[in-house]
Amino acid sequence: MTPITATPAVRPGSAELDALLARIAEGAEERERELTRPFEVIGWIKEAGLGRLRLPVEDGGAGATVRELFETVIALAEADANVAHILRAHFWFVEQQLAVPDPADRARALAFVASGALVGNGFSEQSRHPTGLYFDTAFTPDPAGGHRLNGAKFYSTGTLYSDYTQIWAAAPDGRIAGAVVPIDREGVTVEDDWDGFGQRLTGTGTTRLDDVHVADDEYFDIGEPDGPLPPSYHGAFLQLYLQAVTAGVLRSVRNDAVGLARGRRRNFSHAPTPQAPTDDRQLLQVVGEISADVFATEAIVLAAADRIQGAFDSITDGAPTPEAAEAAQRAAAEAKIAVDRFAPATAAKLFDVGGASATQSGRNLDRHWRNVRTISTHNPTFLKASAVGDNLVNGAEFPGNAYF
Repeated sequence: MTPITATPAVRPGSAELDALLARIAEGAEERERELTRPFEVIGWIKEAGLGRLRLPVEDGGAGATVRELFETVIALAEADANVAHILRAHFWFVEQQLAVPDPADRARALAFVASGALVGNGFSEQSRHPTGLYFDTAFTPDPAGGHRLNGAKFYSTGTLYSDYTQIWAAAPDGRIAGAVVPIDREGVTVEDDWDGFGQRLTGTGTTRLDDVHVADDEYFDIGEPDGPLPPSYHGAFLQLYLQAVTAGVLRSVRNDAVGLARGRRRNFSHAPTPQAPTDDRQLLQVVGEISADVFATEAIVLAAADRIQGAFDSITDGAPTPEAAEAAQRAAAEAKIAVDRFAPATAAKLFDVGGASATQSGRNLDRHWRNVRTISTHNPTFLKASAVGDNLVNGAEFPGNAYF
């Protein structure tokens, strides 16, 4: 494909990244209030090469570590939680390519990412199968060559804004296969029918696949649905990414709490002091508690990111060591368990600072709670907690899928 951008990738912590984040943040609240899809913002991100953060510098990227990537995701989610979430599948796709064991295949994969393309998600579906890697969407051999792909995917986060989507589906002989196909290919239809009360601009809706042609070089075998899986940190990466978005949302809660406290001209009628709200020690306490929760969330996420870095560093022949993969999985699970305990309550504390006037729909401050709560529903916290306990007490392995 023709390169989308030839500019150097923006670096973590750079002035260029700060300027991009400020530009994104400027219209985020209005976009969410008016339900304006952030296509323009995604264009800015492509121009800046943000999708190439994890690529080595010599391959056209910014050479970011896992920690630097998650630091950037937190800052991006602070600017716009929807935009950060849109890129989740893309960064996972990049992480997969970095672990490709064959040097020639890896070089081709990284060149694809270096082209500037963004890749969305076509994994989940509203299926008749209760659990596991079983799909109604299916590949069938095409007599003319390659395969044909038919079915429908849901929760296609990011695909609406991407150039390609990565599809996993049933394949001949009872196997599972995948393909990365352009979203403008004949037979691919992306519908923005996501109607959740939070993260409303992520494009987390339906991708329909109607007799889509998949060439041989786009098709890759994954294995048997119940077959043994090599050690992996990819599920941990996907799940921790959501906690990073939550951390960014809580930064916005803190920012808005400070703004509300500074902007108030009168205090509650039965406040302990008649002084201005900025001198009310109890009101300041609430702001301080929100800020402490922000600090804790970021610390938790970045500590878990270091475990994922350890798994990445241990990769041999495309897979991390079992010990490093398990450490990453546990850290990501524990991060979610911990953050989910307080994140929705932290978002709700914003209204303790602002009072009834903060609930006015024009302020749109409820978006923070709605977004945090929506993010937290991706996987049940109690199942993660029981899995961690089973691992620690009984030595049980963690579930081998991307949902853990």
